[in-house]
Parts: sequence; C-alpha cells; structure tokens
Amino acid sequence: MAITLRQLEIFCAVAETEQVTRASDKMFLTQSAVSMALSELQNQLDGPLFDRHGRSLLMNDRGRYLLPLAKDILCQVNNIESLMAKQSDSVVGTLQVVASSTIGNYVLPYLVGIFKRMHPAATVNMLVTNTRRAEQLIIDGGMDLGFVEGEVVNDQVTVQSWLEDELVVIASPNHEIARKELFRVPDDLAQCQWIMREKGSGTAQIFKKKLGVHVTRLQVAMEMGHTEAIKKAVEAGAGVGCLSNLTVCREVDQGCLVKLRVDGIDMQRMLHIIHYRKKLMTPLMQEFVEFCRIIRECSQGSAWCLTAPWKLQEMLVEKK
Repeated sequence: MAITLRQLEIFCAVAETEQVTRASDKMFLTQSAVSMALSELQNQLDGPLFDRHGRSLLMNDRGRYLLPLAKDILCQVNNIESLMAKQSDSVVGTLQVVASSTIGNYVLPYLVGIFKRMHPAATVNMLVTNTRRAEQLIIDGGMDLGFVEGEVVNDQVTVQSWLEDELVVIASPNHEIARKELFRVPDDLAQCQWIMREKGSGTAQIFKKKLGVHVTRLQVAMEMGHTEAIKKAVEAGAGVGCLSNLTVCREVDQGCLVKLRVDGIDMQRMLHIIHYRKKLMTPLMQEFVEFCRIIRECSQGSAWCLTAPWKLQEMLVEKK
C-alpha cells in the first residue's frame, strides 16, 4: 500500500501535539483512526517514527528526518490545489492569519473589519500569540500569513517590512519616574522595578536587544503573558514597563498611565509580514497583503494612525 497524504497529515499532527489524543482533536478524527493511520505508516516505513515517554510520543531520528519532507509534500499539494482551483473575479476564501500580541490585539482587528466590509465573501481567521510561536506556525503550514514585531530567524520564512512602531516606557502617574520628561538610559534603568512580557515576546526581545550592554541594569520584578496585564500592574504601581506606543494610547489619553520617550537609545522598530517561502501566495493572500501595503502608504510607513479606529477610518476615507 502506498503512503497517503492523510497519513502524512496525521504524522505531522502527532509530531506537533506529541499525543494521539491531541492529534485526533486537531484532525477531527477518532483516536483509533489516528492510531491506525500512524501504525500503517510506520509499518510501510519499516520502523517506528516515535519513542514513547509516559503519555507523550516524541520523534526519534527517523521521525525528525521525515517531518520536513512530509511538510514539504503537503505544502506542494496545497499549492497545486490553489493553482488549479477556478478563481472568480471576487475575493473569496478563508485566510488563516497569526499575529504577535501587539499587532493582533491593537492593529489587525481594525484592518480585518474594514477588509471584510470591502470583501464580504472572504473570511479572515486570526490567532494571537507571541512572535516565536507565530513563526513556528507559519513554518508548520497551519497559518497563511503572519504579522510580527519580533525578530524572525528561520530562512524558510520570507520577511516583508510593514509599519514603523516605537517602544515607550510607561509608569503610573504617581510613580517618581513619571515626573520626568524623558527616560534616560542608562541612568534611570536601575532606579525602576520592571514588569516585562514573557520570554518569546517580540516586545521584550527587542527592548533587551536595544539596551545592549545596559541590559544588566534591568531589574525584572515580574513577567506577564499579556500586554493588558502589564498595563494594569503598572497602573497599580507595581513597577514600570516598556510597551509599544500602539498599546497605551487610550490609557495615556485617560490619564491612567504616563508614557516617557527613551533618551539615549533609538526605540523605533519595524513590524513585519511573514509567510512560508514554499507556500504559494493565493489571490486572497495577495489581496490582503496589498491592502496592508496601502495602509502603510497612507500612514507614510508609520503606525501612528492605527492607535485608534477612528484615525484608521479617516485615513482610508481620505485615500479613497
């Protein structure tokens, strides 16, 4: 019996989830169907692809060799389907987008809403995670496009510069540092207890990289997995934080937080669009990327216009 695409899909799902149970949930199959397909594949390949560790299935050397080949085959099949499918003049289909926290929570929802009104036959599903996980999902083929603020390291991922952003220091209005006009590096670093995003976050990664040799002065009081949690903790006076200017505009306008521009270090950063190099760009993907490019042109390369939905709306009306 020849190896089937379904067997390769199931193998990739087990490799990702490390359990038959989770793989069956991911594939919407029964556990027995997943176990049977995996067993047949291993028999056809004359040996096991996984080692069992407790309840987990971890790839052995044979499994690790097969995984990139299987992903490449599945990607090429998807490309053939996309090329051969008849396309109408309208933009249709379902786009799977993954975004890192700042972009996914504070920028893309506005863009997706407007794109949907322009193309009602298209659907955009979005997952929000950190940059590292977003990059991995693009490589695994589960997502079509990624929008990230952190550094992408895998050479199988194409990276397109999109919007400029700026990191700012935030503090409670009652914090001593809030009386200053600028946050000076390195002088003010050691005077603060810092509330940081978790490891893998693009914001935390870039902030620490920009500090360079001064990063040793950073006193991290706690790490949190969400920007909103950091803002609430800073507002409560638990410490200071460093976040994207995009994420704090509402609280600054309301007087709940104070933001300070950083003196001594360039805190500008670039937001990026990424996709898997071997994945064919479908018409829907191309249309959404082009829409995002128009946003960039309207904003002159800066994300300042995306800090509030009404600014975005005004910008697009002017463009028309």
